[in-house]
Amino acid sequence: MENYQHAPAGDFVLPFDVVDAGVRGRFVRLDATSAHALGVHALPEPVARIGGEVLALATLLGTALKLDGRLTVQTKSDGPLDLVAADYYGASAGKPKGVRGFARFDAAAELGDKPSFAALAGAGSLAITIEPVRGGQSYQGIVELSPKGIAASAETYFEQSEQLPTLVRLAAAPVFTPGSKEPQWRAGGLLLQTTPGAPRAADDWERLSTLAATVEDLELLDTLLPAETLLWRLFNQEEVRVQPAEPIAFRCDCDRERIAAVLQSYSAADRAAIADADGIIRAKCEFCGTVHEIGKATAS
Repeated sequence: MENYQHAPAGDFVLPFDVVDAGVRGRFVRLDATSAHALGVHALPEPVARIGGEVLALATLLGTALKLDGRLTVQTKSDGPLDLVAADYYGASAGKPKGVRGFARFDAAAELGDKPSFAALAGAGSLAITIEPVRGGQSYQGIVELSPKGIAASAETYFEQSEQLPTLVRLAAAPVFTPGSKEPQWRAGGLLLQTTPGAPRAADDWERLSTLAATVEDLELLDTLLPAETLLWRLFNQEEVRVQPAEPIAFRCDCDRERIAAVLQSYSAADRAAIADADGIIRAKCEFCGTVHEIGKATAS
């Protein structure tokens, strides 16, 4: 492709098609974006890994829909990690495509050395909610959480909601740099799916999904491994058409004025009860850590 620009090292989604097999895919690698999202709260490593996987999944799904609004991936369950959420925002009003995330867990829980996903999350559900800004209706699909993890749960979602053969691979890991006590988290993922209505041979999907399943976590996360090189490793016997990479940033659309509007529905007594001693209500965004200060006059 003339004038093709290779994907950056991180913070992008790369769409691709396996031309003659009727299969499409997307590859995501988050670097500074995931580091920001997972650095807002001090999370145990097993919890942060799951949070990073949900970030990657939300980015894969949101960009695939070319969404102008918001897509939310959220788990709710009865384990010590009872909630994980990630919001993907489409580009709008001068803001870039972006993602944010949050995980809530019981800090008193005994996690052990290497707790499984099932031990952390327990029983629960995975919900995918789509909220377009222009046109279309909001949509929500809910499936049971798989004890095998977020990727397996997402595959179940596609199987039940769209009846499209789909393979999902997700990974997240901490990267430690000299001079820094805290790790910088990376997240990555690969989604492979049959293209609706496209002609294909009977064994195309089985062959390509088997190849895609061999991808390793390190390959998804390694910023020194170009995305195009990874796709060549996986599908070097196929004709793969790569589209331009789409940049992804950390983005949080929390808004002080919206919070103030909600507080207006509270009684004066209720507002006084949640205000600090100086009369200011301080609302902290769990996604980005911003503390929004709302004075008496604003909330009255």
